[in-house]
Amino acid sequence: MRVQSLTLVAASAALLAPTTFPDAPAAPRPGPQAQLRSGHQLQAGPVRADRSGPRIGPVAPGPGGPVGPYRDRPRSETGRGAREAPGEEPVRAADLLARMRDCDPVSKGRYRSDAGTPADIPVCGTEDAVYWKADLDVDCDGRPGDRCNTRTDPHFTPATAYTRSDGTPLDAERLPYVVVPQPSRIWDHRADGVHGGSVAALVHGDRVRYAVVGDVGPRDIIGEASYAAAKTLGIPADPHGGGTDSGVTYIVFKDSEAEPIDDEAAAEEAGKRLARAFLGGE
Repeated sequence: MRVQSLTLVAASAALLAPTTFPDAPAAPRPGPQAQLRSGHQLQAGPVRADRSGPRIGPVAPGPGGPVGPYRDRPRSETGRGAREAPGEEPVRAADLLARMRDCDPVSKGRYRSDAGTPADIPVCGTEDAVYWKADLDVDCDGRPGDRCNTRTDPHFTPATAYTRSDGTPLDAERLPYVVVPQPSRIWDHRADGVHGGSVAALVHGDRVRYAVVGDVGPRDIIGEASYAAAKTLGIPADPHGGGTDSGVTYIVFKDSEAEPIDDEAAAEEAGKRLARAFLGGE
């Protein structure tokens, strides 16, 4: 994750009653200011690359249990791009969005999409999943590659909060992953069964794509996914000027896990099954 020369103002914590998802912005609340790292200059206008906080490393054990690097596990035998079973209809974006028309908030406050924007994004939940609707900022951190490195991204960091089974960082160019906020008074994702490797579904337009939870961001900002996740959704994936300002729905299935974390096919296979269950199909 990256940090920019901004003073972040946190938003006011009122417990939210069930509402149409998402609705009016929450009132501001006081809170700690972000510490600035030298060499990062404020840029005019909304620049998505400035929205992330400093790398915090693997998240400490919390209410949801220990998290961190995974043990070695055999790779999925399904191969990349698992297909629907014969006679099985693909999960439709419209059906998922209809399922999430209403919001029963699990967060105690609301998040910003970027530094300086209103705190108006709740994290909503059901018995099986948590979800939110936000922008998509491109996370290019992790293993350096042709498109994610210090030349293409001035805020590049060669690390991710969660790692592969051998302890090395994830590859944002190849692995679709989503970023969750650092645990805070607003929301602690671990309390809702969300951790590194949790399976997620991303909805943008009529596309549904599957990913894992792979990184941790600022405690008051939400709406970020890897280079590979943006690309598979048809969103410009440039880490400096890409992404989209709105229209992405993030669904993370509680107590789920892709094994190992960097097996894209395992995440897709599990994601399709969990999405159908979320819709009441299983």
